[in-house]
Amino acid sequence: MLHDVGTNTNLKTVSELTSIKYLDQVQQYCDVIQVGSRNMQNFELLKEVGKTKKPVILKRGMSSTIDEWLLAAEYILSNGNYNVLLCERGIRTFENSVRNTLDISAVPVVKNLSFLPIIIDPAHACGNKNYVEDLSLAAVAVGADGLMLEVHNNPENAKTDREQQINLEEYEKLNEKVKKIKNTMNKF
Repeated sequence: MLHDVGTNTNLKTVSELTSIKYLDQVQQYCDVIQVGSRNMQNFELLKEVGKTKKPVILKRGMSSTIDEWLLAAEYILSNGNYNVLLCERGIRTFENSVRNTLDISAVPVVKNLSFLPIIIDPAHACGNKNYVEDLSLAAVAVGADGLMLEVHNNPENAKTDREQQINLEEYEKLNEKVKKIKNTMNKF
């Protein structure tokens, strides 16, 4: 179904690979392979993904350091796949007012240590749509290469994660604010 929607809308599709046994299916039907935070240190999975030519989004483990995250990316790179995109999605801290704490400092640190692009997933970091805009704007201001957003035409009726999804109108407003920040940053 995801492949059909992507084909019909001319959008690229992403699916999380949770096991090597699904690698052929994910490669066949998706444009981008996502390795989630819980599999960031599944080294056999990373090696196999590294043998593919598909772009890979590697999410940071919720208890991982930046060095551990970059070393995990090396498993993919060392097997021949240089199409790796890092995704900061928040780390576990003592704070309990949000699901995870978005490590916004990871953006400049990764840019200093690596050539890999880095995107931010603010919804999984905070778990609350009320904070998605502010975290997104902070990510853009600090130099993130992109955002991974959860947008739904009717978040209240979403099957999963409804509390962290923004609607289409909120997305359009956020997109305009992102453009303004990017334009301002380009002037420096």
